Amino acid sequence: MSEAPSPPPVKSATRTLDIIEYVVSRDRPLAAQEIATALAIPMSSLSYLLGTLLDRAYLAREGRRYVAGPGLHRLQARRTSVSLAEQMEPLVRALRVQLNETSCFFVWRGWDIVALAVDSSEQALRYSAQVGQVVPAHSFSAGKALLAALPEPELDRYFRETNRQAFTPATLISEEDLRRDLLTIRKEGIAYSRQEHITGICGIGRAAVVEGTVIGAFSVAIPSARLDAELERRARELLIRTSELLSSK
Repeated sequence: MSEAPSPPPVKSATRTLDIIEYVVSRDRPLAAQEIATALAIPMSSLSYLLGTLLDRAYLAREGRRYVAGPGLHRLQARRTSVSLAEQMEPLVRALRVQLNETSCFFVWRGWDIVALAVDSSEQALRYSAQVGQVVPAHSFSAGKALLAALPEPELDRYFRETNRQAFTPATLISEEDLRRDLLTIRKEGIAYSRQEHITGICGIGRAAVVEGTVIGAFSVAIPSARLDAELERRARELLIRTSELLSSK
């Protein structure tokens, strides 16, 4: 007998866990508006959830801001550090919730990039990615965002040390073409992969900077059939907002 399908997640439960994970990962007092913006939770719903978490002591208040509460000690021993992947997961999830498009956070692995956090679109037509997936930088929007952030000596070394494969007719592989694209990315702060890795899939990415250091890049992958001007505008806006949340840490 086949097993019954798993029930869908309860939105309020998911949001409650997202709030806890986000507050713990930031490790500083957070205003309700910042939590609402980062996790795409309406303020009306957030107020109720924050009240519940305060009542159970999973959160505590410092003035008008929220921090991890003593009730978390009941769940597990205090952790001394939170991994970068754990910090990025709620932000990647919030991108996916707001756009319903596959969202990722990538970091460097050699001259390739690796997916540290992934949340896949719930739509039938979508880009499928997995945590730990290693891909070339030059054909992904997150990779190009990271390339654009490199100092010139490191970028020179990248071009000397890599052989760039053409995955589709649109893939940029020559140093001249890529450098021209990277100049535009530096000016606009947004990177694109226009069907450069998989035909029919476009990527939009932005580097994430904390205290002046590039720690990785966010991206959303959108089927070209759905990528109209309004969706592109929303994706750009949300990527900028998400990266700015980290910059203000």
